[in-house]
Amino acid sequence: MSSETTTAAPGASGKDNQHLAPKSDIEISQAAKMRPIVEVARDKLGIPAEYVQPYGHYKAKISLDYVASLDAKPDGKLILVTAISPTPAGEGKTTTTVGLGDALNYIGKKAAICLREPSLGPCFGVKGGAAGGGYAQVVPMEDINLHFTGDFHAIGVAHNLLSALVDNHIYWGNALGLDGRRIAWRRVVDMNDRSLRSIVSSLGGVANGFPREDGFDITVASEVMAIFCLASNFADLQRRLGDIIVGQTREKKNIRASELKAAGSMAALLKDAIAPNLVQTLENNPAFIHGGPFANIAHGCNSAIATKSALKLADYVVTEAGFGADLGAEKFFDIKCRKAGLKPDVTVIVATIRALKMHGGVAKDDLKAENVEALEKGFANLKRHIANVRKFGVPVIVSVNRFSSDTEAEIEALKKLTAGEGVECVLADHWGSGGPGAAELAQTVVKTIETQPSNFKPLYADDLPLVEKVRTIAKELYGAADISFDASVKTRFAELEKEGFGHLPVCIAKTQYSFSTDPNAKGAPSGFTIPVRELRLSAGAEFVVVICGDIMTMPGLPKVPAANNIEVDANGRISGLF
Repeated sequence: MSSETTTAAPGASGKDNQHLAPKSDIEISQAAKMRPIVEVARDKLGIPAEYVQPYGHYKAKISLDYVASLDAKPDGKLILVTAISPTPAGEGKTTTTVGLGDALNYIGKKAAICLREPSLGPCFGVKGGAAGGGYAQVVPMEDINLHFTGDFHAIGVAHNLLSALVDNHIYWGNALGLDGRRIAWRRVVDMNDRSLRSIVSSLGGVANGFPREDGFDITVASEVMAIFCLASNFADLQRRLGDIIVGQTREKKNIRASELKAAGSMAALLKDAIAPNLVQTLENNPAFIHGGPFANIAHGCNSAIATKSALKLADYVVTEAGFGADLGAEKFFDIKCRKAGLKPDVTVIVATIRALKMHGGVAKDDLKAENVEALEKGFANLKRHIANVRKFGVPVIVSVNRFSSDTEAEIEALKKLTAGEGVECVLADHWGSGGPGAAELAQTVVKTIETQPSNFKPLYADDLPLVEKVRTIAKELYGAADISFDASVKTRFAELEKEGFGHLPVCIAKTQYSFSTDPNAKGAPSGFTIPVRELRLSAGAEFVVVICGDIMTMPGLPKVPAANNIEVDANGRISGLF
């Protein structure tokens, strides 16, 4: 989210209203005039009221029966919003997604947006919520950032039911011969809690089972979450749940959830959750917010069901992928689009002049000072992301999320640099002005779709060996000279190929802050080696996770967590959530 120093009213320029008192995101959202969600569904998307299942007045699920009835309808145009490599200066990817959706509606197009659901861990940690910012938000912000419609609860319980069934099976005789040292299925909770990363379970005597090493991941890192977001329908969801591998025998035979008779009960817990959620923007435009897998350990995109539903109901659909284009866009293209049969029409890469200056070596505290030289140096990061997206055959636009400290010289320099790459660069002020502030961006998106046909194709073929898929991404997208791995990883590559998993896409898990595995290597480093430390098979999600560097699946809270600033007054009004 952007962190401008001013907040302007919709239709005004944040840059020209620096005298106005700043408003927080939650203050803006609480002042919104929301429409009943049944009316938004009917008037904006043409969904009959009987297929809208309200959760209160302003959020709802859309019936899966209705979703299935849309199959014969043509798809709208799919717009992916991605970004440069993240920096502490912020890029504003979610804010741009919301602002662009509002702007498309503002210029007279029938548009919807698709976002991931926020996780409670970051909400109470350091990152905050994920509902946009300023005058480009989805509402009701508090509900979306907290319990929403209970999807994450259902996913966490389904995951932990399987965990309980694993230990229960071992307790009652272990007929399948699970090796306690080779149980891969951990437990989950949707909270940042470092004390749960590594634990010993079943202590306390014979009645409590067999003690073993265990641990917790955050719910968004669960394979159930990834399955939830890639399943095409409820039957596919249940099949994938049964394919989850929970561990191995001493002979290294894989044991699946279906062998524990777990898939049916897990699916029952997800029966309501799998229906897509509908809310609205501050400008009362439709927003599907459904699912939220980690963008490094998983594919970092909202559910395929929500995206495909939106494409049937709107002429333009704006969605986002997690982190920078090297992680988020690559996984959107190579995993989600491949598996869901999606064809993106255009990609918007979000950048800020502040962030590009950080990639050019400027410290965060010095970003307000004009520095064209650093901007030009940091442009190397954006340039590589542009080239990478083009390798998938998708047209590219650059959207600059404008800050009040940006100077005319810096803006002109960036426009000249992007023009040199043959890409349009559009300034947008949706943060301060809502949809009208991104009208030029919306018009550019429509023009690009109409004049530059997408020739989308994944980066690699299904039948390419797993190791070559990893090498292709490392060399083609990251700028690496090669990949490296030890004998145990080499053996694991061979095992996965032999077991019939070689056709699966790969999901690279590495730092989001750099093309390399060194988070401090800003800009566009090249010639480095990507170390492959570990391979994890997500058989139900149907991809292979390739661990490169240190990846945290259970974050911890910072010294001063965001939770410390959240209050609820006597009227139940929340403050401090952002």
